[in-house]
Amino acid sequence: MRVIRLIDEPDWQSRLSSIEEIFFATSPSAKTLRPDERQPFKERWLGHYIAYDIESFFVAITEVSAVAGYLAGCLVNPVHNPRFADIGYYASFAPLCDRYPCHLHIDLDERYRNRGIGSALIVAFAAQAESAGRSGIHVVTDEGARNVRFYEKNDFRPLATARWNRANVVFMGRLLRPR
Repeated sequence: MRVIRLIDEPDWQSRLSSIEEIFFATSPSAKTLRPDERQPFKERWLGHYIAYDIESFFVAITEVSAVAGYLAGCLVNPVHNPRFADIGYYASFAPLCDRYPCHLHIDLDERYRNRGIGSALIVAFAAQAESAGRSGIHVVTDEGARNVRFYEKNDFRPLATARWNRANVVFMGRLLRPR
């Protein structure tokens, strides 16, 4: 298994269909979308990262050259970026975002879970954020989701909760050692 930035992969555009398949297969919200809602949903939660933050988009590639999963990251504080103005929970988490400005989303093909791949993706993104002089990274997830434990195992700590889209979400942060 190797973890690399998507743009460092030869012919990286050929990987987009696999990434999209993983995105839709792993998103609980996607399962209830009408056909006309799929494209805007994909653009909001995946396409923006590929279009604007591709230098922080990491993929895990298997020995047989399949995409096992990805990390869509952003090094810019979402509170100060108009692209994220439509995500209501950032108003509640704004003070925390100053200390933990970078954020990420991870999705893994179900067949590759519990193998350390998600952790390897976080290591790669954290190293990039540290090299860029950032103080911390964060993730926002459903408060009761099983991935909370995964993030805790990867040194993220729950720091605040907010109500968003009829659910409680938790802001989890991990401090970095900027270089």
